[in-house]
Amino acid sequence: MDFTLPDELRLLQETVREFVADAVTPRAADRDREAAFPADELRAAATLGLCGLMVPEEFGGNPVGSLGAALVYEEVAAGSPALSVTLSVHNTLVCGAVATYGQPELQAELLPRLASGEILGAYALTEPSAGSDAAALTTRARRDGDHYVLDGRKIFVTHGDHAGLYIIFAVTDPEARTSRRISAFAVDRDTPGLAVPRREHKLGLRASEIAEVTLTECRVPATRLLGNEGDGFGIAMALLDGGRIGIGAQAVGIARGAFDLARRYARERQQFGRPIADFQAIQWKLADMATRIDAARLLVWRAATLRDQGQPHTLAASQAKLFASETATFVTDQAVQIHGGYGYLEEYAVERYFRDARATVIYEGTSEIQRLVIARRLLSDSQ
Repeated sequence: MDFTLPDELRLLQETVREFVADAVTPRAADRDREAAFPADELRAAATLGLCGLMVPEEFGGNPVGSLGAALVYEEVAAGSPALSVTLSVHNTLVCGAVATYGQPELQAELLPRLASGEILGAYALTEPSAGSDAAALTTRARRDGDHYVLDGRKIFVTHGDHAGLYIIFAVTDPEARTSRRISAFAVDRDTPGLAVPRREHKLGLRASEIAEVTLTECRVPATRLLGNEGDGFGIAMALLDGGRIGIGAQAVGIARGAFDLARRYARERQQFGRPIADFQAIQWKLADMATRIDAARLLVWRAATLRDQGQPHTLAASQAKLFASETATFVTDQAVQIHGGYGYLEEYAVERYFRDARATVIYEGTSEIQRLVIARRLLSDSQ
């Protein structure tokens, strides 16, 4: 078994790490404090091909596979978790949806614009009454000639107020069985009837806002249907398998960013006449933090590799997301503790990582949902 990255992925990792150090990390604290969307950083990321990680080369993309994308998300999250989740949603959940399920004409229309960063993609599944129970959607899509008419309300839409394209899930056949009730659509921001009435104020990831999206008599051409009518639930679940790998990678990046700060602080902070890194209590914290980060990364890499190989990966993706997200909350908590009172101040970045980590155990499937997925796969005949 070889854990060495191929040369092209190692080069990608190094390139993104340099980009983050130069263009992302220096502005991350201000972006968070001001709750300002990192538009300049996103444009710079697009010039590196980081907005087309799931887009075929023929459409101007920079396809690097799930493992390559995981490397990108980790590196970006180590500097700005908010920018990382924006890239993860755009690439995995939106570009991936159009590239996999869109008709050829739709792919030719949208993928070059997504890959270049001309438009940002958002994923709109969650509703006020449909969170963990994704099948409980109330948004409706009725066929009207060569269009569908969408009505409903979506919440918790990542960068929803900056998106130019939304992947919308809606019920097309209320009488069908659960797995066939829902369809998926690619909907433009400027479609009449689509509105973004509010943005939420959050604990963390403040530079990547979440918004409410409403649809009122929103007419969408039938050519914007992804897959076939009734495929939406299966599409959502398949995309979330990839999305969970992305969030796992983001969580590893958050943990790594906080760990690096804690290790540096432990070497510099003097108490009782010597660096606090000399004390066993701090050494054990750092040892536990580093070990969990490495374990989380390996789980993410395994899930990403299985996905790239076309093998079943639902179990591996949920295990990676569960362990990596809970590692991020553990590591950032320990990083704040190592900083002591200073860790509670905005001046020190560990408090931002601490707040940002909290989202990773909630979105794209809570830890409780991941445990259900894992248990059901373990108890079934096929994993």
